[in-house]
Amino acid sequence: MSADQSRPEPDAVKAELDELMRLFFSAFTNTDGPPRTDRIHEVFIPRGTIIRQTGDQSVVYDLESFVAPRRRILTDGTLTEFSEWEVSERTEIYGSIAHRFSEYRKSGVQNGERFEGGGHKTTQFVRTPAGWRISSLAWEDA
Repeated sequence: MSADQSRPEPDAVKAELDELMRLFFSAFTNTDGPPRTDRIHEVFIPRGTIIRQTGDQSVVYDLESFVAPRRRILTDGTLTEFSEWEVSERTEIYGSIAHRFSEYRKSGVQNGERFEGGGHKTTQFVRTPAGWRISSLAWEDA
């Protein structure tokens, strides 16, 4: 097999990255049953990071410190009918690394109050022996 044949076509890589993002967003959805937060460990590298940016303030999470409080509020009745989805994206692939800039929307009922919102995410990907995975993600709500 030549080197060119061992690398997937750009369209195949893009489809794999699209699926990783779909799985990420759906991990926190509780509109059709309990959230599937365990998916986070499937789509991220083991030491992945997630960063919430608010103005000039950053909160940096490892995977479990990000998932645990969200799993709790998505299953204890605090946050119901929640979903989050990507509405637009721009993805750039460079060999074994990739970057995606996304706009997203979200909606749900928190503490009995309906809400809608959105923001932006920037996601970095790396190709691993198991396939593409997210290495880091940062977001800022609009």
